[in-house]
Amino acid sequence: MKTEDIALFHRIVEIGGLVEAADILNLPKSTLSRRLQTLEDELKVKLFHRQSRSMTLTASGQHFYGKTTQMLASLEQTMSELTGQESEIKGHLRILIFPIPEFIWITHAIFKFMDINPEISVEIIVSAEPQNMIRNNIDLAFMLGDAFNVNEMVARPIIEEKVHFFASQDYINNSTIPFTPEELPNHNSILFRYPNGRIFNSFPVNKDYSLPLKGNLCINNLDAILEATLLGRGISMMPLTFAQKYIDNGQLMMLFEELGPFEGLCYLVYPSRRFVSLTSQRFIDFMMKSIKENTISK
Repeated sequence: MKTEDIALFHRIVEIGGLVEAADILNLPKSTLSRRLQTLEDELKVKLFHRQSRSMTLTASGQHFYGKTTQMLASLEQTMSELTGQESEIKGHLRILIFPIPEFIWITHAIFKFMDINPEISVEIIVSAEPQNMIRNNIDLAFMLGDAFNVNEMVARPIIEEKVHFFASQDYINNSTIPFTPEELPNHNSILFRYPNGRIFNSFPVNKDYSLPLKGNLCINNLDAILEATLLGRGISMMPLTFAQKYIDNGQLMMLFEELGPFEGLCYLVYPSRRFVSLTSQRFIDFMMKSIKENTISK
């Protein structure tokens, strides 16, 4: 019995069926079906109830999935301990990245990891919307703090963002400069919708007091927020790294500098109830070391 076939069985369970798994794993459906049949023959049990449009786990399949989850995790951990950090790794990583200012730094780090480990392949998925990581076979993700369920994920803080208020010269010329945050409710703010659906429409001045933000435009993408701000559509909150060059050339003005930044965090995230492959673990270690050494910092 091959551990690769057990791992494949896990992927079919988590993705939800043979057809969907074949698409995501980029394997012929016939290959998945044959390997699954071989596994069932060796176990002498049926793992799935097969219907015309769906597959559901049998009682034996559910039992086998639960028992082998920890087994695969332990095997990967043992391999990591035995082979050490210098041994060659193989495999494929699917990595989700939210469109954050550090997107280019993160992709450069991924390319460097690929150069160090030439036998691996990587798929990068860029999305501002949350994804079901297990169902979509996503190994790792760089996500904002409000984008995932902390009870279902392991989250490692990796990048800290300093977020400030900004306005364009056009907006200021057609309005008045708000000198204090208390004036914000009288201005048009460009609102931000988090990936979890929540709208950022109040600003926490301190732990006991928040200011309401009002506006006629709500966006879930930083590039679009930047463009709207440059065009004078309202006052926005953006990471300083995202807006710096427009401050330098005079297109944007930072407001309330004395207030200090709003701190935001980006996390390296992976599902807590799925075994972490050796390739994924090596990547996690590489990224944490890179951040510590400031090799992809701002």
